[in-house]
Amino acid sequence: QVQLVESGGGLVQAGGSLRLSCVASGRTFSMYAMGWFRQAPGKEREFVAAVSWTGGNTLYADSVKGRFTISRDNAKNTVYLELNSLKPEDTAVYYCAASLSWRELLQERFDYWGQGTQVTVSS
Repeated sequence: QVQLVESGGGLVQAGGSLRLSCVASGRTFSMYAMGWFRQAPGKEREFVAAVSWTGGNTLYADSVKGRFTISRDNAKNTVYLELNSLKPEDTAVYYCAASLSWRELLQERFDYWGQGTQVTVSS
């Protein structure tokens, strides 16, 4: 079993920055590809970013490319999402997710996911 706990969300003005963290329990963190997804009120969940097992490969949604950065520290069982140049449309609950398969992660077929952290961007 793996438990994922997100933190770092909050209220920020447009143009501001936040750093989200997702800490995983267990000793097999490095076996999982990790991703961040978000869901805004009244909207479907959408992919934000993903990072491969060693951190060597990353992928971003077009809407966040150049503004958000995903990274991971396997020694700390943690995946991060750096959010810069935030826009009101980035307001959502952000979830981290884990999958043994990169393809399944991108298909939103997770093995584990967290409870989410709220990010609110004011204009």
